[in-house]
Amino acid sequence: MYLSATRRTLSLPNLNPIIPLATIPKCKRVPHTRTLHIPTTQPWEEERLPFYRPEEFYPVHIGEILHSKYRVVGKLGYGSDSTVWLCHDQSEQRYTAIKIQTTTHSAQSLTGELRVYDHLSKLRSTHIGGVYIRGLYETFDVSGPDGVHRCLVHPPMHMSLHELRRMSSSSWGLSDGILKQTLGCVLQALDFLHSVAGVVHSDIKASNIMLSIDDDTMLADFEKAECESPSPRKVVNQHRTTYVSRKLRFPKDGLWGQPVLCDLGHARIGLSHRGLIQPDTYRAPEVLFDMEWGPSVDIWNLGVMVWDVFEDKHLFHALDEDGDYSPSHHVAEMVACLGLPLLSFVKRSQDTRHVFTDDGKWLGAGGVTIPTASLEASEESLCGDDINQRLFLQFIRSMLRWVPEERKTAKELLEDPWLDSSV
Repeated sequence: MYLSATRRTLSLPNLNPIIPLATIPKCKRVPHTRTLHIPTTQPWEEERLPFYRPEEFYPVHIGEILHSKYRVVGKLGYGSDSTVWLCHDQSEQRYTAIKIQTTTHSAQSLTGELRVYDHLSKLRSTHIGGVYIRGLYETFDVSGPDGVHRCLVHPPMHMSLHELRRMSSSSWGLSDGILKQTLGCVLQALDFLHSVAGVVHSDIKASNIMLSIDDDTMLADFEKAECESPSPRKVVNQHRTTYVSRKLRFPKDGLWGQPVLCDLGHARIGLSHRGLIQPDTYRAPEVLFDMEWGPSVDIWNLGVMVWDVFEDKHLFHALDEDGDYSPSHHVAEMVACLGLPLLSFVKRSQDTRHVFTDDGKWLGAGGVTIPTASLEASEESLCGDDINQRLFLQFIRSMLRWVPEERKTAKELLEDPWLDSSV
């Protein structure tokens, strides 16, 4: 594993009552007739993804042994270029999460995520931020009927910040206390990546921040549940079965593990880059205008994400009249919230001429107008709490600056008054 994490917990309310567990008996597979089978005509899980091609995904079967030692216990989830499985490492007697990449993505992984992990492991840094980045135990390849699949073996994780927000009892989203605890960990991770490793994450979103597992019995319970009540599945043919993902139960006494920054698949080594990155609505202005970009794109990205999870609504929608993503509408919303950028910033790229005049005024090309919006008017979760609201808006504005060099660094944000306040 790249770095061994120090055990820390995130204090969350009990989202669901937990029944005390007895000693877990040896798992016995139930009769096959109790397995729920999905009609073959119904798309399910990864099959619903755009551009899904079954031959690109490895046909995993629960119970099979990978790499001569990893027994597949059940399905944890899926993405556009991988499926994720809880496995039992029979040599180390521990549970792992194995991400099995598609054949297409596996061919690119040596220059992507694995290259970043290799770079981080060679640093041998003692920076505390390293423990807030998901570790990697090992990698291996598995041959499928249509090619080779790269497998990444990680420590298992529980739910993401995105899932936690959806389950929150708050009508507005995450509480400021939970958010501050999470940001403290994420900012330490970013400070390590930016100041020590020289790495830009470039894909910070709530689904890429996950809670680690301190209560290992929930993994054994996952296996027991899969044995006693097998996950629904669709048998496509004799070689391929599509399984429904199973959720982990909640930890005992509401004691969750530490927040961890995950998925380095889009990370870049080096402090100066060009090219399109980031989710559409989280895209930094220098990326939109095809300027050089560096670590501060992560800070912009984090600022927009914080707004979304705390306010429970998007700061930028960036949609045109047809509901499609529009860079012009995106920039117009930025101007509404932040004001016009400095002329010196506008002159950094020729691409700015599509929305700004030569003297830095709004062009309004294509009839796109600046909406009537502001951060102050949009902030609702702290409405009535003037001091806390003022500190929160200052915190957001320190990350959302047109000029990348003017944004606070991760280290500076760790000392921000709002993050450090208990108001």
